Amino acid sequence: MQSILYIEDEKEIGHWVTGHLEKLGYTVYWLKSGEQALSFVEQVELVILDVMLPGLDGFSVGKRIKKERSDLPIMMLSARSAVEDKLEGLHFADDYLVKPFHPDELTARIDVLLRRYTTNEPETIGLAHLLLYPKENRLVDTKRDQEIRLTGKQYQIFHFLFRNQNRILTKEQIYEGVWGNPFIEGDKTLMVHIRHLREKIEENPAAPTIIETIRGIGYRLQR
Repeated sequence: MQSILYIEDEKEIGHWVTGHLEKLGYTVYWLKSGEQALSFVEQVELVILDVMLPGLDGFSVGKRIKKERSDLPIMMLSARSAVEDKLEGLHFADDYLVKPFHPDELTARIDVLLRRYTTNEPETIGLAHLLLYPKENRLVDTKRDQEIRLTGKQYQIFHFLFRNQNRILTKEQIYEGVWGNPFIEGDKTLMVHIRHLREKIEENPAAPTIIETIRGIGYRLQR
């Protein structure tokens, strides 16, 4: 399951684009401003970035992202159609799409960028007794020679942890990265999903060796 960082402050278009992309099978991290963008760049394969944002404008955010990860494709979205704006965006971004746009055009442009940048993605990635097929969004238990069927949220959590393997992640980071909403202290939603995920991927869920609990902080996926 490929992941997209989407930065858009307009709620109506944000819900529409996010819903459209999720229906196509993408994991979408939707931010309303660009201040936290750099904390997501190692977790995604593509950035969709609005120009008009509160605080830092999209051009400034995009340049910072490219400086951090030059191999990460960026698509600018904007109602600003002037040639000067397009030239400024394309100075660092890989594509510039003017609002309003048809969802099929957005999808086609995303496909082009992802093909351009992910041609060298490995067919399989091993992790303990698991084998991940990133291009097919599949996870296989090699000891049982069975595909592990995860729910959408379980896969998103696993993918988020996998992209940050060996790093300690707080509950807030994981929740906000997967759900796209602020974490509320005391909410057990993430804990329940982690428990169910462990039941599917751990050899012994009572003594997990893949997803480690860091007491008082959060979780870490070990490789």
